[in-house]
Amino acid sequence: MCVSQDRCTEKGTPQLCDRGIEYYRAALTKGAAVGQAPECLLSMGLLRTMPGAGQRLAPVPPDLAVTGLARPLELAVLAHQEQLAELRTAFTAAEQAYRDVMRQAQLPIRLLAGEEINPALEKAVAACTEELRTAQPGGGRGADQLADALPRDLALAERGVRQRTLYQHTVRSHGPTLAYIEQVTARGAHVRTLNEVFDRVIICDSSTAFIPAGAKREAAAVLIQYPPLVEYLLKIYELMWERAEPVTYPEGHHRPRLLTDRTRRNVLRLMVNGFTDEAIASRLGMSTRTVSSHIQKASELLGSRSRGHLGYIIAREGVLDEAPDEL
Repeated sequence: MCVSQDRCTEKGTPQLCDRGIEYYRAALTKGAAVGQAPECLLSMGLLRTMPGAGQRLAPVPPDLAVTGLARPLELAVLAHQEQLAELRTAFTAAEQAYRDVMRQAQLPIRLLAGEEINPALEKAVAACTEELRTAQPGGGRGADQLADALPRDLALAERGVRQRTLYQHTVRSHGPTLAYIEQVTARGAHVRTLNEVFDRVIICDSSTAFIPAGAKREAAAVLIQYPPLVEYLLKIYELMWERAEPVTYPEGHHRPRLLTDRTRRNVLRLMVNGFTDEAIASRLGMSTRTVSSHIQKASELLGSRSRGHLGYIIAREGVLDEAPDEL
């Protein structure tokens, strides 16, 4: 009896017993076998009867024997794979329908792709009835952006919607943005500038907010209608607003105060903290050339011989602690 064969019966996997291996080896040596062969050799197809040879059994090469046993299993696996593929295909239409509905559902927090941002923003702004708050980092805005925003913002003012906008100080020297500011403030909007604006945010009626969803603001945005998050953004906005400087047009002046001294102090503060010109420009919404100009002007005024020497003088003289007007 094949003991090892009996152990493998429950698993359905045949296995040679020690006697079977020796019997198979002898059959290979003699070219045939006579007598009662171990059951494992017969079930595994390693011995087959020889036509016209009576009880003689011929040994079969292992690769041919295993092919005979494996073929039904391979066919079964293939059938299951085909059935699995058909099952997944059957659910494709349902999956697409589910995604479409979920994407369009009014969820409290939604990720918007590039082409979805403007329609969602326009819808939210059009529904605004009380106040529109925006923060726009990065310095002066492009002429196309301003041309698109002006009619919308003037229409909001006509409807009595309060508007507050935060920019960075650098817009005070940007002609197109100043022209836009002059027109909207004449209709009642309020504009202030800060040294740094933490990021772009648009808040409609304290109920809907839009924030960027990555470094490229035009690529993706997050629409937030979850009250605790909107309230949190409102608190941050109000803190910035209180720190910001109003943009006003004094009588007899065509432009608001430039705040050049304050901007230069901010450039120097970031410089002594180890920021590169590129990083300073990004944070303050200006070009790297403007950053270099501010640093060069401060060097001339303080008599420094290098960037490192400038930092030393600033620290020694306490320039940033109580900045002189001429800086």
